[in-house]
Amino acid sequence: MNNYFVILAAGKSERFDKKIAKQFYNYKNKEIIDHSVEKSLKSNLFNKILIVSNNLNHFKKKKYPKSVIIIKGGKERSDSSLIALKYIKKYKPKNVFIHDAARPNFSINLLKKISKNLKDNKAVIPVVYSRDSIKYKIKNQIFNLNRDNSFLTQTPQAFRFKELYRLAIKQKNKINDEATLFINESYKLKFIPGENQNIKITYLDDIKSSKTFFGLGFDIHKLVKKKKLYLGGVKIPFHSGLKGHSDGDVILHAIIDAILGATKKKDIGTYFPNTKKFKNIRSPKMLKPIVNNLYKSNFFINNLDINLICQRPKVSKFRNKIINSISKLTTLNKNQINLKGKTVEKLGLIGKEKAIACEVIISITKYD
Repeated sequence: MNNYFVILAAGKSERFDKKIAKQFYNYKNKEIIDHSVEKSLKSNLFNKILIVSNNLNHFKKKKYPKSVIIIKGGKERSDSSLIALKYIKKYKPKNVFIHDAARPNFSINLLKKISKNLKDNKAVIPVVYSRDSIKYKIKNQIFNLNRDNSFLTQTPQAFRFKELYRLAIKQKNKINDEATLFINESYKLKFIPGENQNIKITYLDDIKSSKTFFGLGFDIHKLVKKKKLYLGGVKIPFHSGLKGHSDGDVILHAIIDAILGATKKKDIGTYFPNTKKFKNIRSPKMLKPIVNNLYKSNFFINNLDINLICQRPKVSKFRNKIINSISKLTTLNKNQINLKGKTVEKLGLIGKEKAIACEVIISITKYD
């Protein structure tokens, strides 16, 4: 391993926020730049990680490993890149990765793919294809660009150090990325698939602010003879059903209360009181308007964790059917739903098969 990772973070970010440079903005519980630092460290691909910044005082409070070095950058991005290359030249690096701090959402897997392709290539560039129609202007004339032949370059970009250094040292014009140096000389580049989430944060609007909430739901009903048993919207063959004003489906009732708890909307009895109107109502009809209102309010369900507490029936026999049912009722992917069966070692009403209980924890996110 003889790889070096350069993070360019010297920009003023005037288009983002005049008060704070975007690389220091808090994003997903940490500063934007720290996403790149942490991922490069966790990858175990690099001898050293070099941060190029014009605000060295900001990093005095940081506690980075010794392999992370901070140096002062230049006026333009290309200036900072060259400063970094000159600095690491003394280490005699074989490969160098150049990355913009404003791209915090790349994956470690992308780093590994780039590194693998760099073994047989002098320059490796991740790219994605544009989802939008592209037009360009020459004087007063507008032209359409063939989207199938157009792509967007991302960072990290990786190079054999000697080739990149030789091109960068003689470059006098402002460039937006290091791939440009190779393109200007008609040198071969290896393009690999980038990642759609690896966007460059330019404006404050590029960061969708979100808030996550949690809710806890609980329900318990007695088991009575001569009544059908419904759990999670599924009819379960059993000697008894759950007593209640509705069908007594403790799973769906607990999900409803979890949603209402997370959104601070009181409880299930507020919306479905014990009145004639809701006598013997099926629980899927109760869940549907609650879920619809949740989505209309721009909330999204991250996951459901369900504990069904009963001596019998055995949850394992019906787990897939119940998860499939909840998935359809909530439009959630099945892997967002977890259902666990818990017995009470034959203790109390539940242990004597005279009651079934359920508790649910839900995580939801609201996007502005």
